[in-house]
Amino acid sequence: MNYFSGLTWTTSIKDIADILIVSYLIYRMILLVRGTKAVQLIRGIFLLVLTWALSTWLNLYTLKWLMNQVFTFGVVTVLIIFQPELRRALEQLGRGKLFTRSSPEEQDVSHQIGEIMKAVNYMSQRKIGALIVFERNTGLNDYIESGIKMTSNLTSELLINVFIPNTPLHDGAVIIRANEIMAAGCYLPLSENPFISKELGTRHRAAIGISEVCDAISVVVSEETGQVTLAINGQIVRDIKEESLISKLFDELRPQLKAKVAEWSWRSLLRRKAGGRRG
Repeated sequence: MNYFSGLTWTTSIKDIADILIVSYLIYRMILLVRGTKAVQLIRGIFLLVLTWALSTWLNLYTLKWLMNQVFTFGVVTVLIIFQPELRRALEQLGRGKLFTRSSPEEQDVSHQIGEIMKAVNYMSQRKIGALIVFERNTGLNDYIESGIKMTSNLTSELLINVFIPNTPLHDGAVIIRANEIMAAGCYLPLSENPFISKELGTRHRAAIGISEVCDAISVVVSEETGQVTLAINGQIVRDIKEESLISKLFDELRPQLKAKVAEWSWRSLLRRKAGGRRG
């Protein structure tokens, strides 16, 4: 009551402005880390804080002591873990771009997969090697920055041109977010799984590697055989057929829509491709 009784219009406006500015800064920082691996790290930190709170409330002395030791070095640890995000934030602040990031467009999975399939079929028939990565829940900004940024509308023609042999962007991976090609010529981590067939080259190992470290999906076109391979969760399906690839991509990439809508989109795409073959 003493606080509210001493309020003036000037003080109220200052407090409101203070809250709004801090809220907006937090909002922009959330947008900055969204789409990066920092999101998973933040969740881990939240779980540690929750564990510390429970240990304090329940008087679990050993667990509380352990959490206190963790938080003692927490500041330095956070600076090390979030070094890429902090550097990106400072760079954008220096360029005046910290507050100008636009929100991504809503996914149109039917268009996305239609363009992908046209490009994959074209390159498969001509044995043009390709590596296409789909971003899902875990952001791939760290890998996008390793390549040549494009941020272009997803079209089959652009995808084909990127992977034409002896062009600057031919080597490396293309990373797709929703209906945009974010970057080309990206470097991906190679899988160290000793059970991978010796027949598989660098593209396939990179496709498996990125699917091992996050929830991304990769599609590979072999330049030796023209076969199409799907990599997901560290596993691959070699020489996957067109209908199976379409079905799997729809299942994994579609937003949370009603089953009838997703089924209609899948069957509509298959009918269009069947009509194209008859034509």
